[in-house]
Amino acid sequence: MKKVLLLMFSLTFVLISCNDRQEEKKADPSSIEKAKNKSTRYGMVTGVKPEKLEYYKKLHANPWPAVLKKIRECNIKNYSIYLKKIGSEYFLFSYFEYTGNDFDSDMKKMAADTATRRWWKETDPCQLPLPDALAKKQMWSSMEEVFHTE
Repeated sequence: MKKVLLLMFSLTFVLISCNDRQEEKKADPSSIEKAKNKSTRYGMVTGVKPEKLEYYKKLHANPWPAVLKKIRECNIKNYSIYLKKIGSEYFLFSYFEYTGNDFDSDMKKMAADTATRRWWKETDPCQLPLPDALAKKQMWSSMEEVFHTE
């Protein structure tokens, strides 16, 4: 009986966490599989120091394997960083998809990783955080998604 209740709780959690608001929908195997594949998209922005731009590009042309591994372990997929000059300033725009169940926990795991912290010691001095990120002692500012299509 405990196993059945645990299974029912788990299925309910998966469906609720994926914002399935169709109250009368039955939990068939295909809906559970869709819930497992749910991802959240993130867009972020930060400035980049012009004198550090080439170094930043060089680092990202050959990222450290341990850092890439940790990104995957922390449920980050489809990660891209773009560069844009606006006026006389340079900005980095990143996009990634998070496929895990506990974003804060995964980000803490990433921040505790030795290789990732070494990587950030190389990349952080290249960046110019926007005022909202600085106020939170962060490097990147979140962006609001206003459109998406697949």
